[in-house]
Amino acid sequence: MSKGTFLLESYGCQMNISDSEIVAAILSDQGYTQTQEVKEADIILLNTCAIRENAEQKIRWRLKELKSLDEKHNKIIGVLGCMAERLKHKFLEEEQLLDIVVGPDAYRDLPNLIKIAEEGGKGVNVFLSKEETYADIAPVRFGSNGVSAFISIMRGCDNMCTFCVVPFTRGRERSRDPYTIVEEARQAYEQGYREVTLLGQNVDSYIWAGGGLKKDIPAEKREQAITFSKLLEMVAKVAPDLRIRFSTSHPKDITDDVLRVMADYPNICKYIHLPVQSGSSAMLKKMNRGYTREWYLKKIDIIRKYLPDCGISSDIITGFCDETEDDHKQTLSLMEEVKFDFAYMFMYSERPGTPAERKFSDNVPPEVKKRRLQEVIELQQKHSAYHTSKFVGKICEVLIEGVSRKSDKDWMGRNSQNTVVVFPKGNETPGEYVKVKITSCTSTTLVGEKI
Repeated sequence: MSKGTFLLESYGCQMNISDSEIVAAILSDQGYTQTQEVKEADIILLNTCAIRENAEQKIRWRLKELKSLDEKHNKIIGVLGCMAERLKHKFLEEEQLLDIVVGPDAYRDLPNLIKIAEEGGKGVNVFLSKEETYADIAPVRFGSNGVSAFISIMRGCDNMCTFCVVPFTRGRERSRDPYTIVEEARQAYEQGYREVTLLGQNVDSYIWAGGGLKKDIPAEKREQAITFSKLLEMVAKVAPDLRIRFSTSHPKDITDDVLRVMADYPNICKYIHLPVQSGSSAMLKKMNRGYTREWYLKKIDIIRKYLPDCGISSDIITGFCDETEDDHKQTLSLMEEVKFDFAYMFMYSERPGTPAERKFSDNVPPEVKKRRLQEVIELQQKHSAYHTSKFVGKICEVLIEGVSRKSDKDWMGRNSQNTVVVFPKGNETPGEYVKVKITSCTSTTLVGEKI
């Protein structure tokens, strides 16, 4: 018998989608039933992201909408994830928008917190764990297309980039038992999935030596530990037609061993997301990124030595504290040198609780940030078009993910380099691999015909 119905809404990154699937598994196991309809839900949970300011504003507006609905239908409303710790007092006490606040390491406590809310209390647990990885929980893949699945391999971050709040909202790095990761990939394959993406704030720093925080692993254990390159190989061996992707990589941690494994296994996609953030060494130092412009460019050269056809994408921030016009031009020149296939591009927005908020002044005028961002966007559009045009006339292996958003007469999927490919429907089905000859392209999409 169902204890009630719950609705999960995920905001932000792939990690949040993965976390929501874990939450759905926990609640389903306790007798709750999931729904996609707000009106049917007894419990509404928003899984949040605190990295960008606009995400916070979006959550606040959504909570106000739901609170209005709650006054009529007596629903329990909760916030999960990164935003929970920082905004718990504001949302709970000042604005009185919530009944439940749950941090990313406390999802197992949700049934208890729901019970507290049902009895008229406020359910709060934002404790950050040294051990929790949810390794024993088989996620409910409600956010999936049935072809691609996310697998979380580690939690937290140790990098302490000055602009980022993640270490303070998700805690320090700890890795998940590799054999549970392999088993989850095997189960996904048996359920019909043909692609898995290994997720972490910094996947390349994955290391398993029996559990606990990465920083506490003694030197003698590190030598025998399973690192990301070994884990990648273990997952690749699950099935030759199971595609493997991973995200996100930190430039200072991706190793030659990882690149060699990627080159050795055809089912590991030739695509790396490698956030640079800025092309200026002065800005990178202020951001505490752990590398210089020159070091990053050498890393790109090493990647292309091992993987000449590798797709490389990035994150770029404009208008960080004290960024000069020369710093900005160095970012543009680095982009010209690398020519990223794709990039996520943002204006800097100061996040409360970060080292940057405490140490630096957010002193680049908004209009300057916007202008610099536009220049970055325009240059990236040029580079994206350059990369897609190189595929015209070539044949790509494409994993069909579903129907094209623009036409129900076309399939869409991606090639190994993570570029979207669209082609006319035939008798194929999602989850099938097809060879597609590329006949034309836009700056972000390849168009072709099945051969």
